[in-house]
Amino acid sequence: MVGVTITKHETGQAGEYQAHVADSDQIGRLTWTERDGVRYAEHTLVPSAIGGRGVAGRLVEAMVADARENGFRIAPLCSYVDVAFKRHPDWADVRA
Repeated sequence: MVGVTITKHETGQAGEYQAHVADSDQIGRLTWTERDGVRYAEHTLVPSAIGGRGVAGRLVEAMVADARENGFRIAPLCSYVDVAFKRHPDWADVRA
């Protein structure tokens, strides 16, 4: 797999994780909003030009790692994030 770098961008009570793929100028995104210490994962968007490379999964993994490091919980509103949590019962500690 080509290198993927994940960055986090926050503005108040909302933000997104962005996936930058080494051989493309396209960006994958996982957007969220926060209420009462819970981050609601709203949308996972991966352009077709970088699809099929595990980018969406890396975005969710970054959010889970961030939740563990910074003490927030995740409520998966996005269907992709919900399925990812079902596939990873070891993430139950950060699921709201």
